[in-house]
Formats: sequence, structure tokens, C-alpha cells
Amino acid sequence: MPRSFRIAGAWTAVLALALTGCGSASDGGSGTSPKAKAAASATGRPDRVEPLKSRPEPLLPATVTSADGKKVTVKDTSRIVPLTGSLNEIVFTLGLGKNVVARDITATFEQAKKLPVVTRAHDVSAESVLSLKPTVVLADTTTGPAEAIGQIRDAGIPLVVFDPAKGLDDVGPRIDAVARTLGVEKSGDALKSRTQKRIAKVRKSIPAAARTEKPRVAFLYLRGSASVYLLGGRESGASSLLEAAGAVDAGKESGLKKDFTAITSEALAKAAPDAILVMSKGLASVDGVDGLLKVPGVAETPAGLDRRIVSVDDGVLLNYGPRTDQVLKSLVEQLYGSKK
Repeated sequence: MPRSFRIAGAWTAVLALALTGCGSASDGGSGTSPKAKAAASATGRPDRVEPLKSRPEPLLPATVTSADGKKVTVKDTSRIVPLTGSLNEIVFTLGLGKNVVARDITATFEQAKKLPVVTRAHDVSAESVLSLKPTVVLADTTTGPAEAIGQIRDAGIPLVVFDPAKGLDDVGPRIDAVARTLGVEKSGDALKSRTQKRIAKVRKSIPAAARTEKPRVAFLYLRGSASVYLLGGRESGASSLLEAAGAVDAGKESGLKKDFTAITSEALAKAAPDAILVMSKGLASVDGVDGLLKVPGVAETPAGLDRRIVSVDDGVLLNYGPRTDQVLKSLVEQLYGSKK
């Protein structure tokens, strides 16, 4: 299996492909039903993170156990390099954005856009990272190649590896882990509490009818420019969001155990989705809703017949972090209609 595809199936790191290689396309949404107008932006607001109001003062040194088993002591957080978009998002939201000196290509939110990118394609450039003289580097188990990670550590830079978040239950622990590493545990507690409260509020807005008639939603990963058309299964990373939104992950429920499988008419017929979830750039890459309906099998599904397409911004869909409440709210509104 090509390395790029393996990354694409690894929930958070799928964003590396999501943010590259997409040609321009028309929206293809003319003449769609109100439900199909779900092809709008995921959050309905600017692509920004919302930092905590108070700027934290790190209590250092902080010694933590990295996800790869190494004990790491962080003594200085003045120059932070987070190597995934989700880690960038957490660091900025904790209030330490001014300390961040680089970003991964998947950190697309406004406050990070002017930072230098330290990745080449989907791999970390150790030389680019080291040239910025970081005092701490944050990575996760999908970050690679291993040689680059080793080169950064051999240079004496504290590098902490985190387990990626695969679902809503991982949001709190991941915030805790990052905050503990940076010596800002109180800010971590505040951010975790804020995030959990916002997610709980969105979940309360799900219509009662969804408890008995759950919509079946298939997550499709699309890259029309590369002729990549995939149906998400149990390990795609979308199941937790869909289930939190009161829906059934149609791919998972139809028996797909892996992350993604190639779309076929037979697989879509078995999944029988009432709605289809896609990333916004993926939808654009197939020329919008009209182009999506030309993918074999899509037009014949209940979702295709109703043109019921749910589109979420690439940079936030699978991050499982401080903006997950916005993603969940978008899913709920697109599936059931906005509450006025």
C-alpha cells in the first residue's frame, strides 16, 4: 500500500492529502434540495481557533512519557514546533500561539497561516525544523519518517510523541497530554472543560426523532484529480462524530472493518446511506454535487436520489480537538436542519 494512502486512512493525518492536490472546481450544487445545500462550509465561521482568554505561564521543567516510551523533559516552551495540524490547534487554543514558530501543512487556521511549513509532501523535514531552533517539538505516532524524528532528537531537542485522537473520547486526554507537556495544566483543564461543555450542548440539540430513526451516513474520501474514491469503514475516523450526531456510520455498519475501501456500486448499495459526508475540497475535486453523483453507485443510493450531501471543511473534520464542537454542530445542522 502506498505511503500516501496509508496516511490518508489514519484519521488525523488524512488532512495532509486533504489540503493538497485539489484542483479548482465548480460547486455543482445548482438546483439541489435544501438538504443538499449542506455543501456549505463546515463551521459557517472564519477558519480561526479561539484561544483561552488568559495567557498561561508555563510551570517548567515538565517531564512526561512520550507515546513511543521515551521520557522527555521540557525546560523551555519559547519556541514550539507542533508537527500536526491538530497539535498546532491545541497549542494555539491553550494560549501559546505566540510561542509557535512553525506549522505542519495541515494547520490551515488563520492564526497559523503565516508560519513557515516544515513538511515536504507528507513528511517532516528535520532540516527545516532544526533551522528554526525549536525548544520543544510535538509530534504524534503518524508523524514521519522515523529518520527525521531521530535526527531532531539526536540534535538534543526535546521531542514528545502523542497518540492521535481517533474519536470524541480522546479529545480531553489529548488536551491534557499537550498541556502537561508544556507545563500549562491549569489551562489544559480550562480548555478541556470548555470543549466538553460545548460538545455536550450540541448533542442536546439533536432531535428526539433521531434516537429511533437514525440517518445512515457514509463517509467518502474523494480526490478526483488523483482518481481516488474511497468509502470509509470502522477505522476511517468519522464513526465517533457520526454516532455523536445521532447517525449510523453506514460503512462501518455494512461490515467494513478497515479505514477505507475503494468505492463500488455493490459496497454503496450495501451501505445504503441516507446522506453522504465528504470533505469540502474532496467535493470540489469531483466538481461538486453533480460530479459526485457521477461516481459509480452514488446516484442510486438514498443519499444520491435526495442529493443529500454533508460537507465539512478538511482542516477540522477529523482533528478531534478544541473545534470538534463546531464540526459536530455543522453535522447536526446539515442532517436535521438549522435550529432558529
